[in-house]
Amino acid sequence: MRFFLSAAALALVTATPALAEPDYAAAVRQDYQASLGALWDNFHRNPELSFKETKTAARMAKELKAVSGMVVTENVGGTGVVAILKNGDGPVVMVRADMDGLPVEEKSGLPNASKARQVGIDGVESPVMHACGHDVHITSLVGTARRLAAMKDRWKGTVVFIVQPAEERVGGARAMLADGLYTRFPKPDYAVGFHVSSALGAGKVSASEGIQYSSADSVDITVRGVGAHGASPHAGKDPVYIGSQIVVALQGIISRERQPLAPGLITVGAFHAGTKHNIISDRADLQLTVRANDEETRAFLLKAIERVAIGVARTNGVPEDKLPIVKASEGTPTTINDGPLAKRMNAVMVDTFGAQNLAPFEQMGMGAEDFAFYVQPDLKVPGYFFAVGGTPQADLDAAKAGGPPVPSHHSPLFKITPEPAVITGTIATTAAVLDLLKPGAGAD
Repeated sequence: MRFFLSAAALALVTATPALAEPDYAAAVRQDYQASLGALWDNFHRNPELSFKETKTAARMAKELKAVSGMVVTENVGGTGVVAILKNGDGPVVMVRADMDGLPVEEKSGLPNASKARQVGIDGVESPVMHACGHDVHITSLVGTARRLAAMKDRWKGTVVFIVQPAEERVGGARAMLADGLYTRFPKPDYAVGFHVSSALGAGKVSASEGIQYSSADSVDITVRGVGAHGASPHAGKDPVYIGSQIVVALQGIISRERQPLAPGLITVGAFHAGTKHNIISDRADLQLTVRANDEETRAFLLKAIERVAIGVARTNGVPEDKLPIVKASEGTPTTINDGPLAKRMNAVMVDTFGAQNLAPFEQMGMGAEDFAFYVQPDLKVPGYFFAVGGTPQADLDAAKAGGPPVPSHHSPLFKITPEPAVITGTIATTAAVLDLLKPGAGAD
């Protein structure tokens, strides 16, 4: 586990007493009971796959158009929506929420469990589920927009609300940027977003003052062999055998080549080959996810994967014209919060929720986020990305004591307690924007 709050921030967390909640918190709760709860339910029942979120995008556009003063543009970067709320001169803050679901069959047991099926951009039909909480994100975005529109006396500037497609394929942010997000619309001075977390107690928030999420790359390895009869393996080059050696050898990169203090991960998530018991196929396909916490390690791992795959094939006598094809496709860099901005925003979270509800940030795995594309150094847009708790603390405590485990993200059993998650996400995002756009606040 890695902790990234500074000593000063930790002192603030432990020394600051709990404060009364902001005066707009009651309005957020009322909005949840009157509207946002039903909106979340609709999104949860009707998830859509990456770049296929047409109904979700249409509903989000409708909800945002209903907010007084909002100017909405649809079909940005595919199904993306951009909504702009102006309130005089001042900085520009971008608030981003992602909206796609996953090709997972929901087995949560919830009464509103998704029954949806859809054909993805890869042409494959699959069940669809909000197995990562994006339904919470977009519902909270609507709640935040409503609160800010109702409190224009407290801020000056422009808020750009982003409803982003295809985070799960780490392609939506790039698509929106390529479609002119920072040129057709006001370029932000700050970018803000959150991700709900099943590993964090409901009502809590947490954010790093450095790295928040790892990089992620999808890598495909096509192992080309020579087909033969299963009874005569010497007559061919078995891609299943060669592919199996590649799977094992890849872990040698992690255990024997990677710098031990530089986090890195290679997982083979899929291995497909063959059609029948007694046929040696002429091809095997491996699908990998590759994670790192810095760009140097990321580049090293990607190069090493190709070297190992080709080297194993050559060791097995595969002809040069049939060596493996290694291709990296979907990928996102590390998500790194701007240090000064994160310190400022973490102080806002303490003021908003009380010190006991700002949890020290822990990087508990190597999850990734394409929010990173909005805040790359060359764009000069400082970013603050935080986590919002989605599981009752009692459930987390019970799991630690040996009770039922809390399902992870991307699990068919995944579930979030929506009311505290949506309310906390809405209040936190509203608080962040109000601080960044308070009259006379200036830049960091």
